[in-house]
Amino acid sequence: MIKFLDIKKITDSYQPEIGKVLEQVVDSGFFIRGKEVKNFEDAYARFTGSTHCVGVGNGFDALRLIFRAWLLSGVLREQDEIIVPANTYIASVLALTENRLTPLFIEPDINSYNIDPGLIEEKITARTKAIMLVHLYGQNAMHPEINSIAVRYRLKIIEDNAQAAGCFAGARRTGSLGDAAAHSFFPTKNLGALGDAGAVTTDDAALASAVRTLGNYGASKKGINDLPGVNSRLDEMQAAVLNLKLMRLDEDNAQRRKAASYYLKHINNPNIILPEPMVPAKLEHVWHLFVVRCIRRDDLQQYLTKNGIETLIHYPIPPHRQLAYKEMNHLTFPITERIHREVLSLPMSPVMEEEDLRRIVEVVNGFMV
Repeated sequence: MIKFLDIKKITDSYQPEIGKVLEQVVDSGFFIRGKEVKNFEDAYARFTGSTHCVGVGNGFDALRLIFRAWLLSGVLREQDEIIVPANTYIASVLALTENRLTPLFIEPDINSYNIDPGLIEEKITARTKAIMLVHLYGQNAMHPEINSIAVRYRLKIIEDNAQAAGCFAGARRTGSLGDAAAHSFFPTKNLGALGDAGAVTTDDAALASAVRTLGNYGASKKGINDLPGVNSRLDEMQAAVLNLKLMRLDEDNAQRRKAASYYLKHINNPNIILPEPMVPAKLEHVWHLFVVRCIRRDDLQQYLTKNGIETLIHYPIPPHRQLAYKEMNHLTFPITERIHREVLSLPMSPVMEEEDLRRIVEVVNGFMV
């Protein structure tokens, strides 16, 4: 079986260095918010081109703490509308509703799967205060038109950068394009820890300070709780691993682009719709996922499984149709719903062998409707 993502093989490719850095953390006797976290925060801020980086427990916490900090400071108020792609993972929406903010769903561009900039302006109301960009599947979603809209209507821009670590946006990188960005370092991500981990990047010193305080029970100093916070801290072991992996992230992303290029060049099946990235050219891609579409998606997945190729569906049900949001189930977003019916993610990682790529292409090209 060709695995969808061989995390063990990826981890092994960093050995023995991972073992050494973990041993150093154990020997230090310091495990929470120490020098490894500080080193990673500094390095990742430089890497993204941001002034501040604050490590947190996971990517979802990164998102929800951005909004909580702005609510507590008065930048946002409960029930404010936040523009969000209808085609996204549910965490993007949960971060809003947990903070009693109102998601304002926008359909995606059927070719990029990211939010369609041409549909945003008509949905803006007096209650709309921000745009959440989700760099879905690893592609930069910051279309130039979106920035113009944000400036024109004085909207905050929040990036959900969970799937696009290292993605360039011209001379800059995603994670530094808006007012704040949330990053996930879940093990399957392009920059993956050995467990849950996340971060917030921003140029806003007040926001960075608030997120850091909120993630430490709301305490700016030990025993002094200034805000109603939570426990969400990046630990030393995860930071040490991330420091190590960050040095190779550009190289790993280059390997992903190489694999994606192979797929794009060699998959030739009229029943398979390939992704159409890089339009406009600055909307670059780091290929966290390589997602194809097929009207008979389930048949395609079963066929690939029978032929020894593991695939996944990202994602089978859009947020507005999930049972968790029963009050939204009446909403209709035809493009989003079509995408969720048809998408299938092929194997993608920085350690894929060309032999596996050839086999996957051969099998995909042999699929008949």
